[in-house]
Amino acid sequence: MIARHHIRALALVAASLAVSAGGVAAQDLPPGKATWFGIHYIDSSTEGDINGVRQDETDRIAMTEEYVAGLLSERGFTLTEPDPAATARIRNPAHSNGADTRIAADMGSRYAIMGEVQKTSNLIQSVNLRIRDAETGQTLRAGAVDIRGNTDDAFRRGYRYLLKNVIFREDKKE
Repeated sequence: MIARHHIRALALVAASLAVSAGGVAAQDLPPGKATWFGIHYIDSSTEGDINGVRQDETDRIAMTEEYVAGLLSERGFTLTEPDPAATARIRNPAHSNGADTRIAADMGSRYAIMGEVQKTSNLIQSVNLRIRDAETGQTLRAGAVDIRGNTDDAFRRGYRYLLKNVIFREDKKE
């Protein structure tokens, strides 16, 4: 039996493949103004239930948000943060019934970008990223990769790989 979190991760991978197969080429995703919702952390491990929130993981998510924002900025995206009042009632922007794209459109952004990290155990994490069109709500790029380890370096490697080899893979020169 496949666990719920594995099904979601597989769905994200399938969505990224479907988006790529659907003809959304690199030139169809020109850099522009984007509302950056950061990274939502989901701890589905029993460790989190038993021990609660760990400060090193909270710090790691903050570091990862800055790292991913830097990588997106290097690609030409101009990132803006949403007004905290607008997002106060949103638990997870990636699953907000379109609130993310409405907020981004209201801010004059072309895209809504957000990530998720799901901790299955201290060894297995899944890192995800979505880029959505603020006007239509369509997911333009999405992907997920599993990483091994719960370290700053593992998170950086995971997101660097995700951006280079999944989200922007069309940019790679063969």
